[in-house]
Amino acid sequence: MLNLERLRTLDAVARHGSVGGAADNLHVTTSAVSQQLAKLEREAGQPLLAKNGRGVRLTDAGRLLAEHAARILSQVQVAQADLEAQRGRVVGELRIAGFATAARGLFPAALTALRADHPQLAVRSDELEAEDSVRGVLLGDLDLAVVLDWYNKPLPLPDGLAKRSVLDDLADVAMPVGHRLAGRSAVDLEEFASDEWVTWPEGEFCHEWLMFTLRGKGVEPRIGHVAREHATQLALVAAGLGVSVAPRLGRGPVPEGVRVVPVRDAMRRHVYAVWRADADRRPSIRAAVEALALAGRGLEG
Repeated sequence: MLNLERLRTLDAVARHGSVGGAADNLHVTTSAVSQQLAKLEREAGQPLLAKNGRGVRLTDAGRLLAEHAARILSQVQVAQADLEAQRGRVVGELRIAGFATAARGLFPAALTALRADHPQLAVRSDELEAEDSVRGVLLGDLDLAVVLDWYNKPLPLPDGLAKRSVLDDLADVAMPVGHRLAGRSAVDLEEFASDEWVTWPEGEFCHEWLMFTLRGKGVEPRIGHVAREHATQLALVAAGLGVSVAPRLGRGPVPEGVRVVPVRDAMRRHVYAVWRADADRRPSIRAAVEALALAGRGLEG
């Protein structure tokens, strides 16, 4: 008889590619993972792992069993979701992540409402970029993620995920108060062709969106400075070191020396919650999504 927890361990090794990665995911030691796998090999009656340099790889039997393990664990999650749905109570633990401005602009109101309405639900939140949190939901490390894409550049979502819109977030251009366009009521992105931009790190979704958008308007971006946090970006703008995109969600007070101006062809970020479709009936997920949507409606209103 194959043990479910040992199958979960094998699944974690297959998903994370190493014993160490599986141990981190499962919050156990590498020795505990190795012991579970050794017992599973005895149950399966053949080797499941083989040495690969300084690491390990799955054998053919290991890959076959890992595929079955993924399906079995998915069915277990469906069964748990169905039981939760039948019970109809919002209890247990919920792991949620969101990008920085969502964590700052949405989570305080949404998580406070969840705590008040469902005191038996323990919510654990984290701040992650959209791609990382989507991966976390797929891997089972997270139950729910708040992600974003832009009006002209969707974020590809893998199969097997459900989603719901939370809000549409407008973004402005932030510029020094002495900028030639600071007195305008609206601007066009093409007008910043000669300006240096303060932007997100290369490889991040929002950075790639900005490059895509400016080039689509015939402007080759001039990157002056890179900062992950919007507050840092605005501080650099205040110092006269460039212009930046300034989303309204979670923005907070604009520092002295900065003027934010709307873009005539409005720039919008679509903010939405995603979760595994096989957990769709879990009351805790439904409650969390509703709390996020309510917080989003409050900001849009």
